Amino acid sequence: MPATKPSLEAGIRLKAMRLRVRLSTRDVERLSHQMAQEKKSRDYYISHTWLTDIERGEFTPSIYKLYSLSVIYKRTYDEMLGCFGIHVGDIGQEQAWLTLPRTHLVGGRAGDALAPVDIPAELRSKVPFEKTNLVSRMFHQWGGIPVSLLPHIDLRHSLYGYVGTRDFTLFPLIRPGSFVEIDAGQKRVDRIVWSNEFDRPIFFVELRDSYACSWCEFREGRLLLVPSPQSRNRVREVAKLTS
Repeated sequence: MPATKPSLEAGIRLKAMRLRVRLSTRDVERLSHQMAQEKKSRDYYISHTWLTDIERGEFTPSIYKLYSLSVIYKRTYDEMLGCFGIHVGDIGQEQAWLTLPRTHLVGGRAGDALAPVDIPAELRSKVPFEKTNLVSRMFHQWGGIPVSLLPHIDLRHSLYGYVGTRDFTLFPLIRPGSFVEIDAGQKRVDRIVWSNEFDRPIFFVELRDSYACSWCEFREGRLLLVPSPQSRNRVREVAKLTS
């Protein structure tokens, strides 16, 4: 966790940013004064003495002064926060492990919902969104996965599957267009007792030329892909489980 007290290292990094754009502390003072006038708030103003103390690691800037520095130094606000050990990109993962005791809407209030992702035309033409697939393979030919499309997925440490827009196998439990996290270590369909459909294990199965996300059963040496009753799909029989 980042330190809550002022950091000498943060001050050194801020000074390096200032020197990179060839500004003196007096220059920053003058420019921040313009910012404060534009914003009609003294909070954005940075005095020469205050900035010197910051660079010595004696104080931590407020969010307003840090904003002024990000504008003056031509750096993103995320970079400025990074000087103090705060990494905005980690918020999604940290929200995942810091669980809340009560059921709630994800993403805050209804008015705070994330803006829809605009998928490039090139991506739409090359990636088969209608088919169930491994996420890593879906975007392999395109050359990479759009970061904005997968904001909370840790592809470095986990395996993910994508349920095609035409795949209603486990609807409404898993809706078409969903991303699912896969336990790559689970490769067996064990006979266990489950009390209801919400407790029943779900498998992401690699077939000869496709993938399936469904409940599974073994019967007489053959693997059955079992859909939810609401999907109105039929049970599929395949030769063997490959993953």
